[in-house]
Amino acid sequence: MKINLGDKVQDTITGFKGIAVSRTTWISGCDRIGVQPVVDKDGKMPESQTFDEPQLKLIVKKKIEEGSHSKGGPRPNIYQKFNITK
Repeated sequence: MKINLGDKVQDTITGFKGIAVSRTTWISGCDRIGVQPVVDKDGKMPESQTFDEPQLKLIVKKKIEEGSHSKGGPRPNIYQKFNITK
């Protein structure tokens, strides 16, 4: 089963739960998923942890929608912005 970013997951060994927020693929072919838990009862943000993908079980599919994948786009042309002629 493939875990997607935004899925709520649980580690089958430790019971650690959270939202899948990142994925890394290693040269060995291992995919690891970064899992961010919810804020604890004291209002503190616990650190995220990473797990091998097969070690995770899906709890809720697409619990959180992924954000924009925009990387900012091209830098504006400064000459046009300030009406400067070359």
